[in-house]
Amino acid sequence: MDLEPRALRSFLAVADVLHFGRAAETMRVAQPALSQQIRRLERDLGVELFVRTSRSVALTPAGRVLRDRARALLAQGEKDAEEVVRVARGEQGRLDVGFVSSALPLGPVRLVQQFRDEHPLVQVHLTEGWTAHLLERLLRGDLDLAIVRDPDPMDGVRLTPFHSERYVAAVPSGHRLAGRSSVRGPELAGDPFVFFPPGAGALATARNLAPVVAGGVVPEVVQEASSWTTLLHLVAAGIGVTVAPVSALLGAPDEVVTLELEGDHEPSTLAWASRADDTRPVLRRFMDAV
Repeated sequence: MDLEPRALRSFLAVADVLHFGRAAETMRVAQPALSQQIRRLERDLGVELFVRTSRSVALTPAGRVLRDRARALLAQGEKDAEEVVRVARGEQGRLDVGFVSSALPLGPVRLVQQFRDEHPLVQVHLTEGWTAHLLERLLRGDLDLAIVRDPDPMDGVRLTPFHSERYVAAVPSGHRLAGRSSVRGPELAGDPFVFFPPGAGALATARNLAPVVAGGVVPEVVQEASSWTTLLHLVAAGIGVTVAPVSALLGAPDEVVTLELEGDHEPSTLAWASRADDTRPVLRRFMDAV
């Protein structure tokens, strides 16, 4: 049985004043029409809601129960309608956002928090990971959006670049080249390298090492790690050298020396990644905000 909001509002108008004439004025309908609505509601429910006499109107026990329920039903209906409108406007919902840790110094995660503050009804959940893994989770539907670095092209993924930066070399302070301000990439090809595992992303790996392999020699990676923070501490300890996006060197240990890389090299690019077929309003609103 469906209790129509209009019928419930008519019932409450009478229940509040216990007078059909005054209730009809409040509802701006003719009294006979209001009486018919109440009779129809009683017929649908199979109960009497009012005791009517020529001099008074009173609620029956069933009417008193419906009075309380009707207020709750109408309030919930209005709440649901408002939620539908907010979702359609992108003002409510949930976003699962992945990010690479190397993006943190550049501020996109702060933009996520700003969006949270401005849209408190949107739940935003953050997940850290490597670019390749974030893209896999994005396509599976585990993530709605990801901040990725030098992503491999993938069908079904929309990329929106937002930052490019140069690569630099990072060597320990005791390194033979530490006293210089710049270096040619191939000069480091014979040094032990510390770097991410290949599974972190093929394009990212290729771009990072491109300045070094330009001379035809592929460096030997002697130690892998899962974050730039760890890699730079390995460099500081003298375990090896590496090539990194310049922002990754922000906050590096004092024992790490940054050297500019001579020559022209492909920059490192950060991008927002989302599913190409995801057109939800909440995602559009987020992308407009960031």
